[in-house]
Amino acid sequence: MPEVQITIGGRNFEVACQDGEETYLKTAARLLDNEASALVSQIGRLPEARMLLMAGLMLADKTAGLEEKLRDAEEALGQKENELETLKSQPRPAPERVEVPVIPAEVTDSMAEIAARAEALADAVEEKSGG
Repeated sequence: MPEVQITIGGRNFEVACQDGEETYLKTAARLLDNEASALVSQIGRLPEARMLLMAGLMLADKTAGLEEKLRDAEEALGQKENELETLKSQPRPAPERVEVPVIPAEVTDSMAEIAARAEALADAVEEKSGG
């Protein structure tokens, strides 16, 4: 069983853990040390047991807050999943037919005007040629 040296609130501790758990222990100790260091900087030197108790309570308070946020997020996710399933189970709406003119009206009007002028020119040419 490995022994790991950790520091919490400026005090060193030697703690045993299972093989392969050293990284988790160091991470947990770092979290506890952050809380203990905040206490020491605010209050000053405390008895070891009191420092560890207060740091543990502060960490537990943060954990409880995060657990509540997690429950709220899981509840919101469950509601969205239910809403999604409801929407998936409903029949699809009938497609709406929308007709969009391929040629804008201004172009159609211009083309009609050009066609009328071309016919007038053709008539004028035909009259002049004697026809």
